[in-house]
Amino acid sequence: MSASPFDHPFLSGLLGDEEIADYFSARADIRSMLAFEVALAEVEGRQGLIPPAAAERIAEVCKSFEPDLESLKTATASDGVVVPDLVRQLRKAVGGDASGHVHFGATSQDVIDTSLMLRLKAVAFVLSGRLFAVSSALSKLEERFGSNRLMGRTRMQAAIPITVSDRLLAWRHPLDQYRDRLTQERFPLQFGGAAGTLEKLGPQAAAIRGLLAQALGLADEPQWQSQRARMAELAGLLSMISGSLGKIGQDVALLAQAGDEIELAGGGGSSAMPHKQNPVAAEVLVTFARFNAVQLSGIHQSLVHEQERSGAAWTLEWLLLPPMVAATAAALRQALQLIGMIKRLGTITE
Repeated sequence: MSASPFDHPFLSGLLGDEEIADYFSARADIRSMLAFEVALAEVEGRQGLIPPAAAERIAEVCKSFEPDLESLKTATASDGVVVPDLVRQLRKAVGGDASGHVHFGATSQDVIDTSLMLRLKAVAFVLSGRLFAVSSALSKLEERFGSNRLMGRTRMQAAIPITVSDRLLAWRHPLDQYRDRLTQERFPLQFGGAAGTLEKLGPQAAAIRGLLAQALGLADEPQWQSQRARMAELAGLLSMISGSLGKIGQDVALLAQAGDEIELAGGGGSSAMPHKQNPVAAEVLVTFARFNAVQLSGIHQSLVHEQERSGAAWTLEWLLLPPMVAATAAALRQALQLIGMIKRLGTITE
């Protein structure tokens, strides 16, 4: 049993997304954190901050390193973050003089935030592909039904006739804009050291940061550990995507309620009324839109980091952002499914 519907034994069939869930698994997180440690050691080795042999040893060990997850769980309960115990275990595995050069100049937040950026960059690619698929499916609907007539409705009342193309344009246009934004999104390295000053790296700090960002395929920007606007902006984009998909779901549900302007293939069954075909996919799009809108307010609460780092605000992000990503991904999956269920849209004009 799970407290989260996104990985619940049966609710995940409706609300979950296995592909996206993998990016937020412990395995993926640890793999990305180790990638940070390897890149950091290699860059520092090339720049003479640590012995090159130590960097080679760290990189070699990280290839096969499997931390003790129970130890990480216990330590996180007391430390508040997983990195201190992860680094302790890694240093033990590296052994010898090289162990003292693991994680040199970095802090826990550097590792955790950079791991998140690496995974979010990959997730953005997946979401962008799904946005393209949904937009393409809407274009195919337009080819089939675009000249058909719909009753345009304002404030839930009949207004004037429109075409299916008119409605589909309102559905598709924002999705194309969101895809452009995701494609242009910058995912930066977080690297600031203990208090954001990279004090251990001295005059080489900026150069090391730039080389580390390059090695990890991330953008090079000054540390942002207590400035979380980029997280709020990303969450806002997720909420807009799910919100626009929710508008599609709401429209389809209302069309299905009227019954004369849309025909859906399949739908959800009822235990009490076997004759019903409930517009489940349309309804869940509305649910995801409302869910992300609620979570977004919490993300804005996490903007308030006191001084150089906040444990409370940072932890709030961990609770809220992954479910928002999962909800957005699942909404895109459901939207594509819903569009594929539309057998007829609008009425043929004489």
